Amino acid sequence: MAVTLKTLPGLLDGERGRIVRIGRTGSRSVRQRLLDMGITRGAEVQVVRRAPMGDPIEVVVKNYHLALREKEAALIEVEPVVS
Repeated sequence: MAVTLKTLPGLLDGERGRIVRIGRTGSRSVRQRLLDMGITRGAEVQVVRRAPMGDPIEVVVKNYHLALREKEAALIEVEPVVS
């Protein structure tokens, strides 16, 4: 069975995903900053909400809240997790 991958902005509010890949494209400094914030492969992330215009996106990872720009969140590939 094939796993359906999405980018983090592809998840709806309240949905969870497990991080599969980070920063396939983009700068090394952005990738490193995401890793430093706890966004690591295998971690579970949940989209909490989006700002009224859709940017930034609030997520919970490792029991703390982060606000990510949509451009940065698009670098994070996740597989949806069914609760």
